[in-house]
Amino acid sequence: MIAHIDDGFDFLGWNFKKYKGKLLIKPSKKSEKKMLGVLRETIHKNISSQQGTLILKLNPIITGWCNYHQPVCAKKTFSRIDKILFEMLWTWAKRRHHKKSCHWIIKKYWKQNKSRNWVFSDGTVTLKVCADVPIVRHIPLKLKRNPYLDKDYFENKKVMQREKRARAYKRTVAYKLACNNIS
Repeated sequence: MIAHIDDGFDFLGWNFKKYKGKLLIKPSKKSEKKMLGVLRETIHKNISSQQGTLILKLNPIITGWCNYHQPVCAKKTFSRIDKILFEMLWTWAKRRHHKKSCHWIIKKYWKQNKSRNWVFSDGTVTLKVCADVPIVRHIPLKLKRNPYLDKDYFENKKVMQREKRARAYKRTVAYKLACNNIS
């Protein structure tokens, strides 16, 4: 199939489209829908499980999907997934305790961090938040390099990308600590 870049196309879970002359790569709607389906199915299969067990099953799914989409424009998608996941977890909690009040459910399942009020946690394990994943752009490739002849270049590129990702996570952690100190 051939598509014009202004109309956009999906490839490997990403949507490529030009907006006002600028190319943006985002997670595709199909990929987002599939991710939400997997989360919904996991929650539905663990309807009678303890909260910690559910969190331990959801965290690897969230981490893997977010790490795959980390190098593209995904912040809005991450926030949207967090919002929908919250609604799924609220339904899960309400279904478990349909005779309890909303305040009781909030107190039981959602804890308060210094920087965030609604944290789905049982005290030992905490659900990961997609919006906390930093966006880390890739390091551009020099096209004149040969992977067979310039092995040092490609090894250095891998190391640099790893360091760039580690710095982004450290900035995120430092920001959270700064928010905790303010509160």
